[in-house]
Amino acid sequence: MSTSKRTLSQKTGIKLRSFFRKFPGVPYIFKWLLISLIIGLCIGTASALFLKSLNWVTEFRESHKWIIALLPVSGFFSGLLYHYFGKNVEAGNNLLIDNIHNPDKIIPFRMAPLVYLGTIATHFFGGSAGREGTAIQMAGSIADQFSKPLKLNSEDRKILLIAAISAGFGSVFGTPLAGAVFGLEVFLIGRIRYNAIFPAFAAAILADWATNIWNVEHTHYHISIVPKIELLPIVYSIIAGIAFGICAATFSKTIHWASALFKTKIKYAPLRPVLGGFIVALAVLALGTTRYIGLGIPVILESFEQQAPLSDFALKMAFTIVTLSAGFKGGEVTPLFFIGATLGSALSFFLPLPFSLLAGMGFVAVFAGATNTPLACMLMGIELFGVECGIYVAIACVVSYLLSGHNSIYTRQRIGEAKHQRLRHHSNKSVDEIE
Repeated sequence: MSTSKRTLSQKTGIKLRSFFRKFPGVPYIFKWLLISLIIGLCIGTASALFLKSLNWVTEFRESHKWIIALLPVSGFFSGLLYHYFGKNVEAGNNLLIDNIHNPDKIIPFRMAPLVYLGTIATHFFGGSAGREGTAIQMAGSIADQFSKPLKLNSEDRKILLIAAISAGFGSVFGTPLAGAVFGLEVFLIGRIRYNAIFPAFAAAILADWATNIWNVEHTHYHISIVPKIELLPIVYSIIAGIAFGICAATFSKTIHWASALFKTKIKYAPLRPVLGGFIVALAVLALGTTRYIGLGIPVILESFEQQAPLSDFALKMAFTIVTLSAGFKGGEVTPLFFIGATLGSALSFFLPLPFSLLAGMGFVAVFAGATNTPLACMLMGIELFGVECGIYVAIACVVSYLLSGHNSIYTRQRIGEAKHQRLRHHSNKSVDEIE
């Protein structure tokens, strides 16, 4: 290399170093944009495969309802699979949350195929479960495989897992903004980790884009009437939020109690879903309807179009608690959407607000109370239903969040900041330590 070229190269290097000293965020942005692109494409593709599979098994089950009788058999084989091959990933979402707090060993890749197969089997044979838990676990296990090749340290791994959760959530529901904030909120109640904000948003947006490339259609909801912001509608929204918060806390407490009961009474893990499968299959036979199994999307849509009976939310809660506490795989969030939307729609019998608005408020507010993620749920409400209902959705989410206390469907959530002064003694504890 000639002297002039060497001098030019040195000057360029000096200018670049000077530029990066003045703007230290630039290399950080490029680094995490590249990482987010890699994991976003992988996670978005995995979510697309998962969603298409769910649609197929749901359609097959609804046209071959006799298959629900095999739910106990399916539960036994799913239980065997986890008992012998998946004990180190059985904690699911709680394992991801634990690794965000204290990064340990790389999350085994086997989590992704195991939870995928387990969830598909649950829906194929008629359990009542969701999809968020599966999408998040697939995302976390896929993303963490890049930790070693990219030589990420423990702090970077925390950010990577937050971004993965954001990507999984945002791509499976088609709500990238809510997904990003969910990843930032979910592991620490009352606080947000802002050093992960760019990776969380980048990964969620890119994963949602990747899912859309595969022509996956997300469900659309419509709130027909949104009243003008006035005192009485605000008061009614607060009352509804109280009901949603109580419902969220009841669900969280009951599912943990039922899980402990199954574990206490049935020591051999693969037999727990056998009993749970019998209970669910017999309940479907007794009621003569598949209304309360699977994702329940048609019933959720129905709750936006007409007033739902009070029995809908209670029966869906019972079906979901038995299914998941017995050991079947799948998420809790879509059932929580069902429970919240039908409860909200039914509340229109007592509260003079449009049933579609109450359904939308319940849809996100029960979820907010059960996961302690009010900001993500506000954004989800706006992304799904439109900005016009934003004030009412926000009121319901905040009140539900406060009323649900320090309960959660995720027991390894830690309390960064207590919800109010009377609960300040809970600070820095995890939810299971309080319980």
